[in-house]
Amino acid sequence: MAEDLRSRIEEELKLAIRSQDKRRMATLRLIAAAIKDRDIQARGSGKDDAPTEADLQALLMKMIKQRRESAEMYEKGGRPDLAAQEREEIAIIEEFLPRQMTEDEIAEAVDAIIEETGAQSLKDMGRVMGALKGKYAGQMDMAKASRLVKERLGG
Repeated sequence: MAEDLRSRIEEELKLAIRSQDKRRMATLRLIAAAIKDRDIQARGSGKDDAPTEADLQALLMKMIKQRRESAEMYEKGGRPDLAAQEREEIAIIEEFLPRQMTEDEIAEAVDAIIEETGAQSLKDMGRVMGALKGKYAGQMDMAKASRLVKERLGG
């Protein structure tokens, strides 16, 4: 399954090279390099299996998070040009992720998982977050979900 995402990225990179879209080329090369690093890391730890689709989605989410933080820093530092560049990269990376859930959808999912797991207090938070990650990996902002779970469980 992870091969599908890899193939899409490779194809998009070829198209970007043909059309000489420099921002897209650079961003896709960064994604490909991050995936290669992940492969090497997996081999180094003794795991022969390639990263799964969920692993790759998590990697892309991490790249987006880094760029959001950078864009924020550039905005604060008076560099809107660099902030815009980071946001362009975010838009390109997001193309390879499933549609992101809205705030309301995240709230509904959190409520449903809390009910499913029978979570009562903050000590059940790990169980709820594990279920959310298993069911909605790559589709929701886990930081927002975590805040909601904490709120709902009386934190």
